[in-house]
Amino acid sequence: MAAKYELKNKEVWDGNLAAAHALRQAEVDVVAAYPITPSTPIVQNYAQFLADGYVDGEFVKVESEHSAMSACVGAAAAGGRVATATSSQGYALMVEVLYQASGMRLPIVMTVVNRALASPLNIHGDHGDLYLGRDAGWIHLIANNPQEVYDLTLCAFKIAEDKRVRLPVTTNQDGFLVSHTAQVVEPLQDEEAREFIGSYKSLNPMLDTKNPVTYGAQTEEEWHFEHKATQHKALMDSVAVIEEVFNEFEKVSGRKYNLVETYKLEDAEIALVLMGSAYETAMVAVDKAREEGIKVGLIMPRVFRPFPYNEIAEKLKNVKAIAALDRSAPMGAMGALYNEVAGALAANGKSAIMTNYIYGLGGRDTTANHILEVIKETKQNADANKRVTPLQGFINLRGPKLSFN
Repeated sequence: MAAKYELKNKEVWDGNLAAAHALRQAEVDVVAAYPITPSTPIVQNYAQFLADGYVDGEFVKVESEHSAMSACVGAAAAGGRVATATSSQGYALMVEVLYQASGMRLPIVMTVVNRALASPLNIHGDHGDLYLGRDAGWIHLIANNPQEVYDLTLCAFKIAEDKRVRLPVTTNQDGFLVSHTAQVVEPLQDEEAREFIGSYKSLNPMLDTKNPVTYGAQTEEEWHFEHKATQHKALMDSVAVIEEVFNEFEKVSGRKYNLVETYKLEDAEIALVLMGSAYETAMVAVDKAREEGIKVGLIMPRVFRPFPYNEIAEKLKNVKAIAALDRSAPMGAMGALYNEVAGALAANGKSAIMTNYIYGLGGRDTTANHILEVIKETKQNADANKRVTPLQGFINLRGPKLSFN
């Protein structure tokens, strides 16, 4: 029996500590992890909880992130509640096993502290690792501050383990900007959190020797297509479960989460689309622009996978121009968020003048004034009723202004 951890109604936590407490409250059976900046404090704090008697589960120290996810796959297939954490190159090393975890329908929860990918080496936050794993069959939830990290990590367990889903889930937070920024967090008490998540119910556990099962079977062309189509359908259909869990969490916490979050979008003529900590910075820019008479709003997919196409299109149906801001180097294309939003509009018969902005790579600062410049450029497109600014631009880039038409 784990010792009781005394929590105040208000705690001062950074994003890493918030994630660690969520893992503690979830009563995870196995955490397997390898440290990497800036996510190391998540598993370090969890290991301390274990050493202090606040955790009953197992902490498995491994020799790499590939091994960490492999151990998570084994533990989840055996029938346990499993979690881990990583960032950047560690995430990249896991990629092979990410596909194994989702293909085997294992409800692993991973808290990812988003960080730039090498080369050159960089320890600060952008969305390179998030975008790298977007098609690996995992559900991706986006947190903008420590409170959201805590809340969404609790929700992740309930979503992943629902028998209508049974897929792995990541919660994403910006490296250092969220992971190492201390803010007031209002946690649930342990009993409340555990009642919300519920006890773990294994499905086809390998340790049930009376009912032997096989994981990771070879299928080839006869059945591989059907398996992947079924997996894809489960991921797309998980939207209903995600909404159910968000609604249930609101009842126990008073905090409301949506598939798509918006700010002052109701009467907006132009819109910005972005994810992560910059969303809160953009709120300040929107307020400044509104004072200047510019009708601008914000929209953010809280759930990046499965991407909420219909919801995004519906919320953007009346805007004239859109700026999609990607915190990742697209390398030869438009940014992933730009492409997703453009596809959502096209699929629903909507249209708007769209531009793409790349920002914040390697932790480069993006201020409200930088975003205000984007707002004014987007308004130029709306006023002209055509794109008069570059198709793709870079925010706060040193040297000559770089853009592509």
